[in-house]
Amino acid sequence: MALPFLPGNSFNRNLGKEKFHKSQHFGYSNDVSMLLGEDKPGIGGELLPGQKIKSKFSVFPRGVGSDAPSWVAFDKQVLSFEAYFEEEVHQRREEVYRIRHCKIYFYLEDDTIQVVEPEIKNSGIPQGTIIRRHRIPLPPPNDDQFYTVDHFNINKDIVFYSKIFKIVNCDEFTRNFLRKLGVRINPPGSIPADPYSTTRKQIEDNMKPLRPYERMDTLKQFLDHDRHVLRFYCLWDDTISPFGDSRELILHYFLADDTVEIIEVIPPNSGRDSVPVFLHRGKLPKQIPTRMYNPGEVTSRTVLNVFGPMGHGGRYILDNLKTGSVHQEFYKDSDLTIGAAISVWGRNMILYDCDEFTKNHYRTKYGIEDFTPVQYKTPQMLKIEKKIPPYNGFGSEEDSLCSCLGLLPKPPQRDFKKFMEKDRNGLDSNVLRFVAKLITENPIDKERTFIISYFLSDDTIAVFEPLQRNSGIIGGKFLERCRVKKPGQELFKTEMSEYFKAKDLFVGARVNFNGHKFVLIDADEYVFRYMEKNAYEFPMADIASIMSKLRNIVESSPREIKQHFVANDPRNSNEMTYEAFRNVMVEICDRKLTEHEIMTVGRHYSAQEKLEVDLGLLTAVAQEHLKKKPFENFSKLYDAFVYNDRERKGLLPLQETRTICKAFKIPLPDDLLNLILEKHKESDDQINYVKLVSSLNWRENPNPAWQTTPIKFDADWSGQMTSSAVKTVNYLLLLQDLFGVQE
Repeated sequence: MALPFLPGNSFNRNLGKEKFHKSQHFGYSNDVSMLLGEDKPGIGGELLPGQKIKSKFSVFPRGVGSDAPSWVAFDKQVLSFEAYFEEEVHQRREEVYRIRHCKIYFYLEDDTIQVVEPEIKNSGIPQGTIIRRHRIPLPPPNDDQFYTVDHFNINKDIVFYSKIFKIVNCDEFTRNFLRKLGVRINPPGSIPADPYSTTRKQIEDNMKPLRPYERMDTLKQFLDHDRHVLRFYCLWDDTISPFGDSRELILHYFLADDTVEIIEVIPPNSGRDSVPVFLHRGKLPKQIPTRMYNPGEVTSRTVLNVFGPMGHGGRYILDNLKTGSVHQEFYKDSDLTIGAAISVWGRNMILYDCDEFTKNHYRTKYGIEDFTPVQYKTPQMLKIEKKIPPYNGFGSEEDSLCSCLGLLPKPPQRDFKKFMEKDRNGLDSNVLRFVAKLITENPIDKERTFIISYFLSDDTIAVFEPLQRNSGIIGGKFLERCRVKKPGQELFKTEMSEYFKAKDLFVGARVNFNGHKFVLIDADEYVFRYMEKNAYEFPMADIASIMSKLRNIVESSPREIKQHFVANDPRNSNEMTYEAFRNVMVEICDRKLTEHEIMTVGRHYSAQEKLEVDLGLLTAVAQEHLKKKPFENFSKLYDAFVYNDRERKGLLPLQETRTICKAFKIPLPDDLLNLILEKHKESDDQINYVKLVSSLNWRENPNPAWQTTPIKFDADWSGQMTSSAVKTVNYLLLLQDLFGVQE
């Protein structure tokens, strides 16, 4: 019982309070003064009359569930409910209300709702998405809040914008999800019947005839065999008619609709006009019709008019007995086999072969395995081989052969592609030059030296004799440039003569040029490099095949061979001169390796000196690269080096210097940059970055481009030793490859 509100009977509620502040409830939004703090309390933090504060915490304790945000934890997870709503229909006699089915989708990631109505054929109602996906507020007076998952259950009414939706069921995922939340799910309900839909269904059922129509299903055949075509090769023998002959045709049978198309194969120069098709696509009857049928006489169905005119209340039914229908037999795929004779509108054709797809079709469907073609052509007569008369000695053999191939003689054609590939191109001469000696007993001719040049562009050979002082022999051109025949061939014969090829020339080879016998004793550096580069054409320069041959020779006595090499190396340096290496190889191989093969092994295992790269040349090349890009950010590059140099010594580690250069994207190749850094390296892998930046700065310290002289083709070479000739050979590497690494 409350005390009366009189002096002495009321209590001061402010006694003991320490907070009397007021919350700011009003403010400006888009320059409009309005109420902003609806959830803020009153004086001193107390709630205003009728005010409810939303809870700041979840109903679940901390630690239960995932810590991931909702848009991650519930991504692509949707609750689906089946519902319906009742819609009133005015001014219609057939219906007063309408039951409309719909689906309610609740998206767990953001609490949005979407309502979709399945489309019904011929409903006349705009269907589909009724309510687009968004957060739907609760009905008044709680319209400041939105629907959550707690508001949904089966057999429950949901109000969306004053429209009542009755939830009757849900899917299995929704049912399991609500159970995990602790929601007691109501039993599923049922959707009441729609009076108008029931009436429309009764009308549609009454429109169906009691007697079923005759079924003619051609859609399945079309879907199963669309683009499947059988191909037969057939023959039409029309020799009995005047000016007739045998004609080859191709028959296409379309499995999709059992139609036939025939195309004629017209050979060239036959004198016939090339028509598109011989028979247009259509069904092919087995028997020729005796008369022409009237339009509409040949139909797939027969219709009987029961009573009344057509289209004005009349009734008609299908005649299952097909009274008066015209029966025609058409060719099917079962009638077409190899060797069968078919009648194409009075023309008898024989199927003599088919393609692979047709064979597979008859093999799988009918189990036919014999597809032997029918031989209808007479065996062709053997083609008489054209005999070429023997060479008569006038002109070249190629020129004489061209006069036998046609009435109008044409000059022989040279291999233009080979000429373009192997002709001289820049510093690449494509000329193989060898040093040769005459094989003779004449002491004067034994001292003569010859240069044999082989031109790869046209397989011609030229022999030149260098001038020797006080020899008594006038040097100069010994053999004009031409193709040289191999010795021992008959002169007057029908076959073409064999000429010397590039693979026939190598160091140590003995050749016979028009009766003059030569032995090749040396070659220039270009020959060795070209042969080693194209080792598949020159087996004498293929190091892999030479090593395989050498292993077969020395596999029986490895210890003696090692001792033989060590005995010829008095300094124990694992190296020896090429002359000593050559003598040892000749003794070991017992003349089983040619001189060129020994040279190839010596070149492969030669001990070459490492060339020191000049810093000035590297700087000039680097500055040329930086000019072309262009790169001028040297001041910031130097500042970056100074910033990373904590001790201010002007030195940085190699790896750190390379990292800074990569960070500034200096446009230099990696191998060139590594060489420059190596040249500026000082003690303990420290790089002097001051000198490095100064050498790269092409603005302040330009370095003139170095002039390099390219390798020239020496046309006057007379067999002298070149600068890149092999001087020493590392025989230890050879022994390791032959017998493996051993101590």
